[in-house]
Amino acid sequence: MNGSSSPGEQPRPGHEPSDANIRNLIIFGVGLSLLVIAGLLVSGAVLHYFVGHQGLGPPASPFENVRTLPPEPHLQVSAPEDLKQYKAAQDEILNNYGWVDQKAGIVRIPIDRAMDILLQKGLPVRGATPAKRGTLKTFAPNSGQGAQEATQAQTLKTSGTAGAK
Repeated sequence: MNGSSSPGEQPRPGHEPSDANIRNLIIFGVGLSLLVIAGLLVSGAVLHYFVGHQGLGPPASPFENVRTLPPEPHLQVSAPEDLKQYKAAQDEILNNYGWVDQKAGIVRIPIDRAMDILLQKGLPVRGATPAKRGTLKTFAPNSGQGAQEATQAQTLKTSGTAGAK
């Protein structure tokens, strides 16, 4: 398409005015070939250098089973077997007696026995009355000095007297 066609006129089909430049194609091919040959020579020289200066040591024996393990954490090799071992260890803890802290006298009892004891004695309940001797102590979630002062302040406020303790 030359610039001589008018805006409303259709371009005429034609051909390339000249062929590809053979000289430039030959220069490109020779340059590419020289780059490939130079890359092979450089990589061969580097290989020769490393083979001569850094030995690989004795070849590894295929019969040698001793190897150093990588640092922790290790990969999990057999997940189903690990899960079975974990469940067995948890069942052992839940269904047998054992020491939690022998010096402090804290023991672990089977879960079924713990549920039976809980059914016999019952759960602790909230209450304002102090526990009688020999019975379970009541549970007070805010049983600190601040909670006692708040209870005393509430008592004073409802009785209509204001004053010191």
